[in-house]
Amino acid sequence: MTAYIIRRLLFMIPTIFGIMLVSFVVVQFAPGGPVERVIAQLSGTDTGATSRISGSPGGDFGARGLTRPGAAGDIASKYRGAQGLDPAFIKSLEKQFGFDKPAYERFFIMLWNYIRFDFGNSYFRDVSVLQLIKERLPVSISLGIWMTLLSYLISIPLGIRKAVRDGTHFDVWTSSAIIIGYAIPGFLFAILLIILFAGGSFWHIFPLRGLTSDGWPQFPWWQKILDYFWHMTLPIISMGLAAFATMTLLTKNCFLEELRKQYVLTARAKGCSERKVLYGHIFRNAMLLVVAGFPSAFVSAFFAGALLIETIFSIEGLGLLSFESVLNRDYPVVFANIYIFGLIGLVVTLISDLTYTWIDPRIDFATREV
Repeated sequence: MTAYIIRRLLFMIPTIFGIMLVSFVVVQFAPGGPVERVIAQLSGTDTGATSRISGSPGGDFGARGLTRPGAAGDIASKYRGAQGLDPAFIKSLEKQFGFDKPAYERFFIMLWNYIRFDFGNSYFRDVSVLQLIKERLPVSISLGIWMTLLSYLISIPLGIRKAVRDGTHFDVWTSSAIIIGYAIPGFLFAILLIILFAGGSFWHIFPLRGLTSDGWPQFPWWQKILDYFWHMTLPIISMGLAAFATMTLLTKNCFLEELRKQYVLTARAKGCSERKVLYGHIFRNAMLLVVAGFPSAFVSAFFAGALLIETIFSIEGLGLLSFESVLNRDYPVVFANIYIFGLIGLVVTLISDLTYTWIDPRIDFATREV
């Protein structure tokens, strides 16, 4: 097992390298960049995601690199809105953002810095990228943990119950409700919840913005907890809708498959109680596929899956931070998020594999090739 863990850890190195390389190359062909953003701000045409006329390669941390302009005409041909700007000023912007270096040099400088967890400073927020992530990470972790925990605590018992009562009225009406819930996009359900319960048109039971109320630091500890969960209720329900449906049906199907196997019939023939059969024999085998889906469910819960929910409820998390950074061409923030979540995904996947051995000791990764 130790050898397998070491192999997996070593395999993370080329994997994260490939993730960063592909992301870096893709961004080279994306229009716009920090220089264009500054020019748009100076010209009063900034929309948060400016575009480039030419198709030349990219700049630092994925921004588009430019050849050194020799005259104002060259600058105007490469940067939209740069007419009339001093070429020396444009050169200073390129140097400030690191665009005076070749793309391959920028890429390896970025990797060397990221290995040491040195993510530099945000282009437009005048603060270190690591500080920005530290400020937003607790919010995203809160959303991810509670959404994942809630969906597992509800979906697994419900899926087991549906498998045991397969084909009954309980199974039919719960399946109908689950399918309808799965078909509703999370952001639309969030809007519906706001209309119904956040003062949109009907009741004003839950707050609309943020995760805490004004004056939260002065609340007593028990009121802080209640206020926190009061704010979390609608976002968590909105995020967990699709995950809840997927996990419930997956659990049901896994248990149904195991219920039909010979060892279950043998256990029942020996006089084992139904509870003993379900949780002493079937549970370990059926939970393998459920555990396999945990890494992607956990990572997406507090990153990609939370983006629209964070926007709708004005929650300052990593998903919203990444989205805003992409629009604003703040590439140090964008690539730092890709790097961190790439590492998190790889580590959580390894933990998930190791959990297999805890659930089913018959699984041996020691002889498995990475």
